[in-house]
Amino acid sequence: MDSRGEHGAAGGPDASSHADPRSPGPDPAAGSMDARLPADLLRAVLQRLPPIDVARSACVCRAWHAVASDRAVLEAAFCTPWGVRRVVGEPATGAFWRTASLGRFALSHAVRRGDTVPGVALKYSVQVTDIKRFNNMMSDHGIHSRERLLIPIGNPEVLLGSTCYIEMDHNAKREVAVFYPEGRPSSKTESLTNIVSTERRSRRILESVRRSLHVDDGTAAYYLSVSEGDPRAAMMEYSEDLRWEQQRAGQ
Repeated sequence: MDSRGEHGAAGGPDASSHADPRSPGPDPAAGSMDARLPADLLRAVLQRLPPIDVARSACVCRAWHAVASDRAVLEAAFCTPWGVRRVVGEPATGAFWRTASLGRFALSHAVRRGDTVPGVALKYSVQVTDIKRFNNMMSDHGIHSRERLLIPIGNPEVLLGSTCYIEMDHNAKREVAVFYPEGRPSSKTESLTNIVSTERRSRRILESVRRSLHVDDGTAAYYLSVSEGDPRAAMMEYSEDLRWEQQRAGQ
C-alpha cells in the first residue's frame, strides 16, 4: 500500500490543513489600505500637513476627499507655515490653497502723495524690481496711477498672528492673501473686491448655462436676463422656446 494513502498525497488537502502554527498569518496591511478613520481624527491629522499632502490625501477615497476639501482644513494647512491666524474670502479656484509659499501673500501699501517706488522699497526692505514685478508695473511712473501697491513679503514674521484677505488685484493681475498693517481693508477696497467676486460668479453661471444649452454667450446671457439670473429657470425657458419652435416647424 502506498504510504501516501495513509496521510494523503503530498501537497494534497491533508498536507495543507496542518499548517505550522508558528508561521505568521496573512499581514492585514498587505492588502489595500483601510482609509476608514473617524472624520474628526482625520481632520486633526490633515490640518497639520503641508497643502500639497492635503491635496494628495483627497485622492485616497471619497471620505478623505470630503475632509481634505473642507475649508477649515485647507485654510489651516495654508496658514500654519507662516503663523497666519486666519484668511478671509474665497479664492477663484481650489488651486490657490495648494501652495503655501510667501508668494501667495502680500502687504498692502496705500499710495500717498510723494511716494516713489524706490522709497516704498526702502521702507519695506524689498527690491524695486520685486515690487514692479509683483505689481505688473513696466516703469516707476506706474505708481502714480494706483491707489495701492502690493508689497511682496520678505520677512515672514510680519504675518505672525495676522488676518489676511484673499483678493484679486486688477492692476497686479494676481490673486493673493493680502495683509493690511492698519488692520483691515478700507470700505472702498472691500467694495471693489465684492464687485470682482460678483463678476466672477456671474461669469461662471454664464459659462455653465452656455455649456448646458450648447449655445453662444449672447444666447446664454439673454435667457439668464429673462430669468433674473436663475440658471435653472433660464434652461427651462430655453427648452420651452425650443419646443415651441419645433412645434411650429412641424405644422
